Amino acid sequence: MSKQRASRRSRPLTQTPGGRQKITGKAWWPWLKRGAAAAFFVLVATLLVSRARTIEWDQVLLSLQQYPLTAVWSAVGLAVASFALYSCFDLLGRRYTGHTLGAPAVMTVTFVSYAFNLNLGSLVGGVGFRYRLYSHLGLRTGVIARIMSLSMLANWMGYVALAGLVFSLQPLRLPASWPLDSMHLRLIGVALLAAAAAYLGVCAFSRQRTLQVRGHTIDLPTFRMAGLQLLMGAANWLLMAGIIFMLLQQRIAFSAVLSALLLAAVAGVITRIPAGLGVLEAVFVALFSQQMPPHELLAALVAYRLVYFIAPLGVASLVYLVMEAKARQRGQAADNRDKTEFSR
Repeated sequence: MSKQRASRRSRPLTQTPGGRQKITGKAWWPWLKRGAAAAFFVLVATLLVSRARTIEWDQVLLSLQQYPLTAVWSAVGLAVASFALYSCFDLLGRRYTGHTLGAPAVMTVTFVSYAFNLNLGSLVGGVGFRYRLYSHLGLRTGVIARIMSLSMLANWMGYVALAGLVFSLQPLRLPASWPLDSMHLRLIGVALLAAAAAYLGVCAFSRQRTLQVRGHTIDLPTFRMAGLQLLMGAANWLLMAGIIFMLLQQRIAFSAVLSALLLAAVAGVITRIPAGLGVLEAVFVALFSQQMPPHELLAALVAYRLVYFIAPLGVASLVYLVMEAKARQRGQAADNRDKTEFSR
C-alpha cells in the first residue's frame, strides 16, 4: 500500500493514472497555447487599429464634456455597490479558512487588491497585493493562497453561470465578419451552464473534498458556499454591466450590454492586456456602431474607465500607502520590544 501511495506522489501531474501522458504534457502544447494567444492578440489588434482610424476623436471629447450628470452619478453609485460587493468576496475566504482577521481589514485588503487588479492585471493586483497586505496582517502563505483561490473562483464561476444564462437564452447577433454566430454563442452558453452545474455538483456530492490544480491542493467549498460564490460573482458582473448601461444613457438594451461586456472580458483575459485596454472598446464599437455613433459609444466607455478603473485606483493607492505606513510602524514597534527584552 505504501509503495502505491509513493508512486502516486511521484507520478508527474501530466500523466494519467494509466501512465499515459496528458495532452498538456506534450512538448508542443505550450507552443500551441502561445500561438493561439498570439493569433487572437493579432486579431484584436487589427480590429482596434481599423476601428481607431474611423473614430472622430474630437467628437469623443465633446461628448464627454457634454455628459449628463445624472448618468454619471448613477454610474458612480453602481460602482460603489460593485466594489462593496467584491470587497465581501474575501469574507467567504475568512469563513473558508477560519482565520481571525476582522471584516473591515479583510474588506480593505480586497478593495485595494481589486482596484489594482483591474488596472494592472491579476498577477500584480489579485496576487501580489493580497500576499503583501495579508502577510503584513499576519496570515501565512498557505492561508492567503486559499483565500485567493476562493475569491477568484467566486468571480469566474459567477461569470460562467451568468454568461451561460445570457448566451444560451438571449445570444447577441454578432457581426458577419466574426468567426462566431448566434448559434455558436448559444452552444457556448449551454456548455458554460453545464460547467457551473458541474461545479455545484462536485461541491455538493464529491467524497474527495480536495482538488489538485497545478500542484496545489484546494479544499472544495460546501454546496452553500459554492452557491454564494456563484451568486456574488454573477451579481458583480451585473453591476458592472449596469454602470455601462447607465453611461450609455439606456440607449442599448441591458441584455445586449451585458453580453458585450462578458464577451469583452474573455477577450481581455486571452490577450492579457492590462485592464483589457482597447479590447472592451473594440468589442462595443463592433457590436453597437449601428445603434449609436462610435464617438458616443467611446465617450461612454471612457467615462466607464474613469468611474470604475481610474477613480478607485486613486483611492486604493492612498489606502495602500496608509496600510504600508501602519505595517512599518508595527514592525518598528516589534523591533523596539525585541531590543528592550534583549537588553534585559
